[in-house]
Amino acid sequence: MGLTGGIGAGKSTVAALLEEHGAAVTSADEVSRDVVSPGSAGLAAVVAEFGEDILASDGSLDRSALGRVVFSDDLRRARLEEILLPLIAAEAWARMETVPAGQVAVYDVPLLVEGQMQDLFDLVVVVEADLELRLERLAERGMGREEALARIASQATDEERRVVADVVLSNSGSTDELRRDVDRLWNARIIGAGAFS
Repeated sequence: MGLTGGIGAGKSTVAALLEEHGAAVTSADEVSRDVVSPGSAGLAAVVAEFGEDILASDGSLDRSALGRVVFSDDLRRARLEEILLPLIAAEAWARMETVPAGQVAVYDVPLLVEGQMQDLFDLVVVVEADLELRLERLAERGMGREEALARIASQATDEERRVVADVVLSNSGSTDELRRDVDRLWNARIIGAGAFS
């Protein structure tokens, strides 16, 4: 399953609910941190492209500093994606290949549409939430409104995601409502359809 949605939409919440059902979740965000860990070839390539100002004092990647550089500049963001997306994809698929046969493998990936990955999955699930709610969630993470809007604008639109979606989950309501929707998804589209057996 490919699981996607814009920043602040609630992919991580849906991923956690799917894990409760027994799915094995691979997070692109987690993989993206791992491929730029200190001493990695990925970090070296990013520093070579963007300079040492994107490093924290301990030599790790300062993701906020890098974000400020790339999210307001389409060309620089595209260059970062050119460097990192192949590394992230290779590591993610390596992790998903370790999922035992018969267990549902979920790839939680923000840039599924941007990377044109929809054909790689048996099922594509898109998580959506109202813009103001997304901005509130991002503010709770310490992200300013202007930065949050820039990140949202840098991603695919809800309409573009819906085009590739097999299922759209709304995360503008309560957690209980979302849980019920995920339960229905699991029972109807995964267990009921036998899609992954």
